[in-house]
Amino acid sequence: MAKMKTRALRQQLPAPAARLAALLACAWLAFAPLAYAQQAEPAYQPRTGDAWLDRHLADINLYAARYPQSFADEISRYYSVPRDYVEAMQQQPSWEAGDIFMACALAQALAQPCRAVVREWSHDHSEGWKGVSRRLQSGPGPVLQRKLRNDVEQSYSRWARPLKK
Repeated sequence: MAKMKTRALRQQLPAPAARLAALLACAWLAFAPLAYAQQAEPAYQPRTGDAWLDRHLADINLYAARYPQSFADEISRYYSVPRDYVEAMQQQPSWEAGDIFMACALAQALAQPCRAVVREWSHDHSEGWKGVSRRLQSGPGPVLQRKLRNDVEQSYSRWARPLKK
């Protein structure tokens, strides 16, 4: 009797290859949308030449997505950019908040208007912010990097946002 039940049970279970195929199909159905989403929208890559700064510019994107008005206030107030201009840039699909921050902070560090840096970035940003910085001055330089890092730290302090090291 036990032999008959075992034989009947074996006949009901699919072969190991069929089970594996079913498992793979389920896994593909579960993870395909996630893989497609990751391919469809590449991660933000400002390419400043400073990994710390790149991470924080990506985090500024998250902050600005949640608090767009506070972000616009920050840029307008501390980088002397008209608020309407900041809000117009926020509406541009080709501009991320991290790029807006970088353009205005870089402009202030180089004693140039933000619009000049925005034009340079819009003209060619194939080499990222490092390339834009190099074209606007002799090179990125450690003094400029420290100034930009300091700007990020001050903004995070005003936002009461924890600064990741």
